[in-house]
Amino acid sequence: MTWLITGGSGQLGISLSEQLNKLGIQFSAPSSSDLDITDAANVQGLITVLNPAVIVNCAAWTDVDKAETKESEAFSVNAQGAENVAVSARSCGAKLIHISTDYVFSGDTESPWAIRDERSPISAYGRTKLAGEEKVMNAYSEGTLLLRTSWLYSPWKKNFMKTVLRLASESSNQIAMVDDQTGQPTSAIDLADRIVEMAMSPIKCGIFHGTNSGEATWFDFAHEIMRINGDDVTRLKRVSSQESRRVAQRPMYSVLDNSNWKDYGLPPLRDWKLALEQTMNTLNLNGDESSIDA
Repeated sequence: MTWLITGGSGQLGISLSEQLNKLGIQFSAPSSSDLDITDAANVQGLITVLNPAVIVNCAAWTDVDKAETKESEAFSVNAQGAENVAVSARSCGAKLIHISTDYVFSGDTESPWAIRDERSPISAYGRTKLAGEEKVMNAYSEGTLLLRTSWLYSPWKKNFMKTVLRLASESSNQIAMVDDQTGQPTSAIDLADRIVEMAMSPIKCGIFHGTNSGEATWFDFAHEIMRINGDDVTRLKRVSSQESRRVAQRPMYSVLDNSNWKDYGLPPLRDWKLALEQTMNTLNLNGDESSIDA
């Protein structure tokens, strides 16, 4: 079995590569600069050569704020590029696992979003990811596992966990954290493990929510990161979304209902606090510049 991981240099791509190396599974994980998924011929050419049994599309435009002024560029990757991957996956009969996001939902609720709930994104990034979901499923629904995740972090690349650790180490000033947006911090390592389980299972298609269990605000997430690291949590200051003055609007409540894993004989991913503690116990900061969005 050969795998293709698009966007292989991102934190989920690296997490998957680590897992596949441990299992001795052959794979190719080109970075977005090595494999431009917006180029349909490029995608088809590589897939024809590799003939992979599994394709995981991790390639994405993830700069939420910049997408507000660069929506067409984000669309070309998150929607058109995703469709290119799906069309090529269909051509070779590969199992496709396409990664999507909690931002396809509006956030206007007080209960976890179910798989089939109405998708009504409130940001350009969310709109492009929704378009990607639709294009992928229209192109290859019979062979696609669409996997929505949220608030992804890992020991690698830019993510919220590393940003908090950097801010805590740089000075003794207060650290402002949004406390009115609620979601699910999700370990890219845990998600990679689940992706491997999905690929090896008899599950052929469907929509799933791949998030660690429980819920937290960004303040809660930062508090737990600093607590585990032994930092002074009293430095954290609660602020509202309005006070944070981000360019793009974020969902206020984007917790995803991940209970349908039980229908396939798999448990939901473990509690986010357990996953975070394990990740931080093995953390190896690599000096990357970090940004607030996972």
